[in-house]
Amino acid sequence: MTSPSPNPPKPKSRGLSLDALAQAFAQVMGVQPRRPKQPPTGDEAGHPPAAERTDVAAPPTDAKSVEPAAPAEDGGPLTLSAEDDSCPITPRTILEAMLFVGTRDNQPLTPARAAELMRDVGADEVPTLVQELNRRYDAGGAAYRIVGEGDGYRLALRDEFHGLRDRFFGRIREARLSQAAVDILALVAYQQPITAEKLSGLRGKPCGHLLSQLVRRGLLRIERPEASRRTPHYFTTDRFLHVFHLESLADLPRSEDPAP
Repeated sequence: MTSPSPNPPKPKSRGLSLDALAQAFAQVMGVQPRRPKQPPTGDEAGHPPAAERTDVAAPPTDAKSVEPAAPAEDGGPLTLSAEDDSCPITPRTILEAMLFVGTRDNQPLTPARAAELMRDVGADEVPTLVQELNRRYDAGGAAYRIVGEGDGYRLALRDEFHGLRDRFFGRIREARLSQAAVDILALVAYQQPITAEKLSGLRGKPCGHLLSQLVRRGLLRIERPEASRRTPHYFTTDRFLHVFHLESLADLPRSEDPAP
């Protein structure tokens, strides 16, 4: 659990980095890491880097109109009124409103869920709407943009304004991971699914307590395959991707050559 603290000291580091994770894996496996090509930006790929939602939004204009649907108590398409409102009701403004409000369980808004709440808009059109909104935010110098998180989206404050947020709420205390925990995290990231027995063999020492710690922190998850229900297999989580600013595991640095 994290909690704000008044007048926090400046942190000495920014926590774990993707390079540290790749280096840990390379040291254990005896390989040389290399960086992948830079992933496309949010405007090019439709899935910007992960971050968290902020509380402000500016309505875009200049989009095709969309007819609001009839009200529905079962979570169906939304009904919106345009009376005495200078903000046009369009797919873009409706999507922006959804992101501004956020989901009830504070999860990212998925394209499928957004499409359920808009008439005549498919899930495959949502990434394009996100790109259009981000272009307008960039052009207008907005302090926020839409970012991808897992399989959904959030409205988030830009990195350069995080200091201002910290002055309002206090800096969130960050938990530090030991080098041994980072080593295990790297092994799981590159070789998942993987068992505790194999991890212990690669490291040359038991690692059960560290695996439990990483599962509690939400960086790893457990699955038990049908063929061996008693043997847990470890995988990384969406939170792992978020912490290391990855869109997917394909963005991990890859080793060029195995050790001789």
